[in-house]
This record gives sequence, C-alpha cells and structure tokens, in this order.
Amino acid sequence: MQTTIRPAEAKDLPKILEIINHNILHSTAVYDYDTRSLSDIQAWFNERLQSGFPVIVAESGSKIAGYATYGTFRFKVGFRFTVEHSVYVSEKYNGQGIGKLLMAELISLAKKQGLHTMIGCIDNDNKGSIEFHKKFGFTEEGVLRQSGYKFDRWLDLLFMQLMLE
Repeated sequence: MQTTIRPAEAKDLPKILEIINHNILHSTAVYDYDTRSLSDIQAWFNERLQSGFPVIVAESGSKIAGYATYGTFRFKVGFRFTVEHSVYVSEKYNGQGIGKLLMAELISLAKKQGLHTMIGCIDNDNKGSIEFHKKFGFTEEGVLRQSGYKFDRWLDLLFMQLMLE
C-alpha cells in the first residue's frame, strides 16, 4: 500500500490524538502521565501552525499511520534556529518505513525554513529510536541522568543532534 506524506489537517487530529495517547500510556517516548483531549490536540495544532512549524502525517491508504512535527527547542531568541522534533508511528504500522518517510520530510522542511540544527530528546533505553536517528546522521550529544520519572522508575534523557547546514 502506498504511503503519502502531507501536511496535517484538522480532520487528522483524532488519529494524531490516538497515536500520542497510546505513547503516553504505553511508552517512555513521552514523559507525560495524563492522556490528552481532542481540545488539547486542537490547541497544540493551532499553536504549531501559528508559529510556522509543520505538522505532517503519513497516510497509508486512507489511514493515518503516523505524524511528525518540530517546534521551539528553548524559549530564548538565541535558540530560534534550533528545533526539537517528534516522530510517532501508530503501533499498527511499526516496521513499515513510515518513520523514515516522516523524518526525511521533517529534515527537508527544516532545511527549507533555514534552520540550523534539530534536536531529538530520547529516552536513553529506547535503542530503536537511537539507532533510527543515527541512520539520519544524528549524533549523541549528552545524557541527563535520572531527569525523568515514569512507570515507577528514573529515566535518562539522551540528546541527539543533526546539523542541517
């Protein structure tokens, strides 16, 4: 089945909500504890678009298989050329190359926007995500030990970086 990467639309938000909430409940890809509501996702989506940041989806057939975005890394003017990104794939589509398509498009969009670097903040035990990022040229730049807490354990946060220029 062919997969298309395209800008997200309001009609995609329920599926984006389903994907992020699954990750909140079942993974350390997101350090949140509480699931989000549709109004939360609508506000997040509107904020991204108003800030000039992309939200893209992977559409496989007529189904949303994943989404990706980037946004402000830190809220200081000196960081305006640095973004933190997120790529999420529905568990039903894992291992089908959806994440690769989303990441390639995110990198392309970041370059077109004249950004300098992308940062990935990854749970240090998530070896699959770490290897995924390395395939795109991201390098490991530092670990914040025991900086997160979820599922009754301390989590180490790995920073990975891709220089875009």
